[in-house]
Amino acid sequence: MDRRRALKTTTVLLAAAPLAGCTGRLETFASWKQAQQAVLDLLFVPKIVQGNAWNLSQVLQHLAQSIEFSMQGFPALKGAWFRSSIGSAAFAVFNARGAMSHDLAEPIPGAPALDASQALRTSVNRLLEVMDAFAKFNGTLRPHFAYGELTKPQYERAHLMHLANHWTQIHAKTATA
Repeated sequence: MDRRRALKTTTVLLAAAPLAGCTGRLETFASWKQAQQAVLDLLFVPKIVQGNAWNLSQVLQHLAQSIEFSMQGFPALKGAWFRSSIGSAAFAVFNARGAMSHDLAEPIPGAPALDASQALRTSVNRLLEVMDAFAKFNGTLRPHFAYGELTKPQYERAHLMHLANHWTQIHAKTATA
């Protein structure tokens, strides 16, 4: 199969695929401020992660890593051909849908291990700090490990969709009898 046909096939499959990782409720964040408020709210309303081996602190660490790497550089990149074809097509499909779907338990390639024992408050603060840093960032953004080159508005959109995709697994903590 030639590259053009592979790209078209992948784009069609991505567009037709259900939103993997979604639990029936589709979360969205319309703005950076709304997402920051949702992160802050985690300190006041007990929540848990369902359907993932990661705890809530680890999910927040993962989200912080993604935003940090967009400014600092990802530790490992998919090949240039992948980023410029399949990866960029995947981002285009997610952007058109307004929702991302990915394996919610897959770490960022080459990223440091997530600390299961890290306090929730520490992870919330780290994510909020890196979100503030991204909002103020005026430097050159680094290529996404899969999507390739993104503008700042595209990266913000990708980060909001990434947050929302993980939020589908975050649920109110209920008392058990």
